[in-house]
Amino acid sequence: MDHPTLDSTLQRLHARIDWEKRGRHDMRVDVAPARDLLQRLGSPHRAWRAIHVAGTKGKGSVAAGIAAGLEASGLRTGLYTSPHVERIHERVRMSFAPIEDAPLASALTRTLDVREQAEAEGTPAGGASWFDLVTCAAFLAFAEANVDVAVVEVGLGGRLDSTNALIPELCVITNIDLEHTDVLGSTRAAIAGEKAGILKAGVDLVHGVTAVAGDDPRKAVEARAAELGIQVLHVPMNGTMHQDNARLARACLDRLGALGWTGSNGRPITSNALTDEVLAAHRLPGRAEFRSLAGVPVVLDGAHVPSSLARLMLELRGRATLPGTPQVVLAVARDKDASGLLKAMGTAVDRVFCTSLDSGIHLGADRLTDLAREARYDGVEEADPVRAVVRACDRAAARGGWVLVTGSLYLVGAVRAALDPPQPSSC
Repeated sequence: MDHPTLDSTLQRLHARIDWEKRGRHDMRVDVAPARDLLQRLGSPHRAWRAIHVAGTKGKGSVAAGIAAGLEASGLRTGLYTSPHVERIHERVRMSFAPIEDAPLASALTRTLDVREQAEAEGTPAGGASWFDLVTCAAFLAFAEANVDVAVVEVGLGGRLDSTNALIPELCVITNIDLEHTDVLGSTRAAIAGEKAGILKAGVDLVHGVTAVAGDDPRKAVEARAAELGIQVLHVPMNGTMHQDNARLARACLDRLGALGWTGSNGRPITSNALTDEVLAAHRLPGRAEFRSLAGVPVVLDGAHVPSSLARLMLELRGRATLPGTPQVVLAVARDKDASGLLKAMGTAVDRVFCTSLDSGIHLGADRLTDLAREARYDGVEEADPVRAVVRACDRAAARGGWVLVTGSLYLVGAVRAALDPPQPSSC
């Protein structure tokens, strides 16, 4: 029998509903299809140990940090994150290498086949979405690759996310902010309740959720933990975004060691494995990623929540490698707070090149330009993302500045290949 090609398999996959690229107001949120798929696949998620990471911001970076520390301790790791920046392979990593075509095609084909069986039999997996299928295929691929442990990032929320079919040995919640309010709830406390839905009795929680007066997500998370009778470690988040993510990842490694996890040398796992060098070598694309174009520094970051962008701007301001005033290339999905993102950039911005993507979910470049001008920025409309970056770099070169590409990881993916190779950074 011929092995399926990745192209033909992806054609089958893309016929399924992908809520990441459609409006979320009417999306189906339900973990039952993923559970049914996994059972039909032979429960591959039980073949490896799991760590489950939720949160509004930084969950991909924290997941990558935990996986990097485990890998440095001698364990073979899987890492599942979303969305991808350029290729779907980025979502499924073995020892930090993106999955290759053949195992990805094989896992997706098996998962699609059992979905069709479920559809014929009328069980929940028959209604599996794009994300359900990719998640379960990733879990199958991890089992087939014989990983020791997989660190899995939640896609959206937690309680009803496809990844919540996991049976983890540690749960992590990075932080809580207002995002996806049409799906998760209109308050931080409500959103915290959804993200705390990943908690399981007998499974410790490490979190960095900050209390907020009048709408306290930390109280909601810890109340759910108390109901389940689980141990909680709170990690104060009072540094830069990069420092907080690293601090949380290191706390998780220490907690795993305290729970009896050992590295390949038989010694307890500790945060010592996650050195700054290891952390820098295992950063995900599009997260404070330093690139360049024709000698102009370009920073790629998919920040799409105002508080995240504000912290990013604060971290980047005044860096020796980023002289002068930034030009910003911005694209924003329709369900994001575009006005809030513009406000979060502050006043130290020269020009905002407003662009868009042919995704169906992003604001048009014209509308974003109007919003930028209403916010008193020098907004320039440029519908083509790559052309927007080129124009921003030309202006930065003439004025001695740099370029920030932000607002959407999809934007990062659209322009990344046009840039020069990545440069190391301690950001």
